[in-house]
Amino acid sequence: MILHPQRMAIIRALARRPQTAKELLAGLSDVSQATLYRHIALLRESGTVDVVAERQAHGAVERTYGLAAEAIVSGSELSGASREDHFRYFATFASGLLGEYSNYVAREDIDLERDGVGFREHVFNLTDAELREMLAEVRAVLEARSNNAPSAGRIPRLIATVTMPITPREPEES
Repeated sequence: MILHPQRMAIIRALARRPQTAKELLAGLSDVSQATLYRHIALLRESGTVDVVAERQAHGAVERTYGLAAEAIVSGSELSGASREDHFRYFATFASGLLGEYSNYVAREDIDLERDGVGFREHVFNLTDAELREMLAEVRAVLEARSNNAPSAGRIPRLIATVTMPITPREPEES
């Protein structure tokens, strides 16, 4: 249900802040108004999105949507989740990335270098303390930039991080 790329984009937008349909449309250029309302209805039916505010605007009711409290997985829920739940959470995350990349490569004009597109893996040998320190530094940099308001010349860019231990590689024989 949530694995649809456009629904994932709506969820990502609402994770930043509650928004009206008009605000969502402005940030989701590849989604038509009818499609947006259909996805919002499905997300509301699933309990992922709620109406968090309503106001009269030009004779109509303007709704502001936000993520439902039940849609946000808490730390205690994560600690009690099964292996299958964890895999499903990660698959949903990865599917969202695949959807966004699919949308990107479907554009008329793509230029990976100009657009700053890249994907890399880096393996670091770190103690638990060194990992926590490095992640705090990375999060501080990301947080400092995440509050940039939309403006001319600013393009929304997705930066996703995954941190996990890997199976150590066997040393190569010389």
